[in-house]
Amino acid sequence: MTLKIKTIDIKEVRLVDTKNEEGIQEGVLYLYASDLIDHLTTDERVGSCRIELARPGESVRILPVKDVIEPRTKEDGDLFAGVSGELKEAGSGTTIALSGCAVVTTGSIVGFQEGIIDMSGPLTEYSPFSHLQNIVLILEKAKGVDPHEHEELVRMAGIKAANYIGKIGKNVTPDRVEEMVWKSIPEKTAEFPGLPKVAYIYLCMAQGLLHNTYFYGQNAQEMTPCLISPTEVFDGAIISGNCVSPGSKNTTYHHQNNAVLKELMKHHGKDINLMGIILSPLSTMLAQKYRNAIQAVKLADFLGAEGAIVSQEGFGNPTTDLMLICRQLEEKGIKTVIITNEDAGVDGYSESLPDGTKEADAIISTGNSNATVLLPPMERVIGDLKAVERITGGFVGSIQDDGGLLVEVHGIMGSHNLLGDTYLSAVEK
Repeated sequence: MTLKIKTIDIKEVRLVDTKNEEGIQEGVLYLYASDLIDHLTTDERVGSCRIELARPGESVRILPVKDVIEPRTKEDGDLFAGVSGELKEAGSGTTIALSGCAVVTTGSIVGFQEGIIDMSGPLTEYSPFSHLQNIVLILEKAKGVDPHEHEELVRMAGIKAANYIGKIGKNVTPDRVEEMVWKSIPEKTAEFPGLPKVAYIYLCMAQGLLHNTYFYGQNAQEMTPCLISPTEVFDGAIISGNCVSPGSKNTTYHHQNNAVLKELMKHHGKDINLMGIILSPLSTMLAQKYRNAIQAVKLADFLGAEGAIVSQEGFGNPTTDLMLICRQLEEKGIKTVIITNEDAGVDGYSESLPDGTKEADAIISTGNSNATVLLPPMERVIGDLKAVERITGGFVGSIQDDGGLLVEVHGIMGSHNLLGDTYLSAVEK
């Protein structure tokens, strides 16, 4: 499989008054919001839609945030296979990516685990999304729409908007072009016979109750662990449907820019031989956790893996999946590194992981999600400030007398994400 990504760097976004003014010039994205809104409101479940811009350095707070998506599309069609456009194989052809900007979805709260993005102040030291040119969709559902439909309409609006905006990049000279070639297992084995074989086990939320991931448009609840290519990941095959902890949820943006996978690809052919990526769903059912662990580890063994890296999503019971997989990999002689966050309480002294195994002796931590942060008031709030009292990391009393917020790191979008795009970590003293 060969994927070519044409990347256009966006330094600023401006709204324009006519369709004719829409385009990209010298790093400035000119967006005709009215046409995009018309496109999104063809879904009758959308009661209303507004678009606001949020730029780095501005005194702006966005909450509750559901998803973040990088604008992308295919040169010859639509991106996000199985969700928009024709259902066909992702991971090959040419993709156009608008780097430096993002679609952010907000509005009335869908699930209680949605988060905060500030465009200035101390929160910018926790969230990568504070540093993007954000195109914010404020979506309200129509009457009679239930929570699951509400989640779906917001999810689909974000994907549609990202695909629509990505198309503005067609016929624009890219700032850089990257080509990724993914070869068959026999070819990789023959090409790098002296390098250690490594597998990446990519855990994704599949728990129902608004805690889901979609692969080619299919709910991961209906999946068993499967072998996928990195080019599929970078080409929009995986999207978020999650209302899980905002600090550790994998937004669609995180999937599109999976930092763990990017780093593995940098080392592939140099000091490791990346044999494959195993996408494995996270269930709430204990029997399913065991079943998925057996299947994921078996695939890694079939790949001939000598080492593995496993990234968790969310917190709490997903740690059990992580530890089961770690233990079984190590029992097969596959050296394993796991990535997780910690929930050590606001004082840092509580038991930090809800599950463990002695084989988990190589852990990358993305920090204590319970640590509290005092955020100053912002001049402009996009969304609903009161929603902070119902999101993970917030509480009744979070809103301070001056309009600032006291929240746990949990509540900040992407603050301790487990796909590597985070500023937090922890070290053993």
